[in-house]
Amino acid sequence: MQLSVKGRNLEITPALRAYAEEKLNRLTRYLENIVTMHVVLSVAKHRQIAEVTLRVRDLTIRAEEEGDDLYSSIDLVAEKLERQILRYKERIMAHAARGGNRGGRVGTAVPVAEEEPRVVKTKRFAVKPAAVDEAILQMTLLGHNFYVFRNAVTEEVNVLYRRRDGHFGLIEPEA
Repeated sequence: MQLSVKGRNLEITPALRAYAEEKLNRLTRYLENIVTMHVVLSVAKHRQIAEVTLRVRDLTIRAEEEGDDLYSSIDLVAEKLERQILRYKERIMAHAARGGNRGGRVGTAVPVAEEEPRVVKTKRFAVKPAAVDEAILQMTLLGHNFYVFRNAVTEEVNVLYRRRDGHFGLIEPEA
């Protein structure tokens, strides 16, 4: 497994790096085939933030948490990732129990006592061509946190979303 620990607006000390590696290496107990683990620790005003992205074959798992200090942020993000991994493995187990296993390995998972999220509403709409600025305006007018549109420049379907910092993000398909 390839692990990288980077700092944003701070210098990563050897103790902080070792703590992050120790805490996050424990995730291999639940998911042994982690290919890469990318950790970004940052400080912004009074916020101590830990962001972790795991890559497992064709799956990407991401979590972000903030705490009083970076050590507690690392603890919180590790717990969040653990819950996500257990939920993922629970779905694999349920899928395999229904006869959906296609020869892939299935690990053991602790049963989660919560209801599995499901699609409760389907909406159909025309995807209209628009420039990114027009899409931002339309999304703001609708009061939504995301907006799906056909980019007038690239002719590809894009997703515009509102980030936690108040700015916007744009998701474009890869060629």
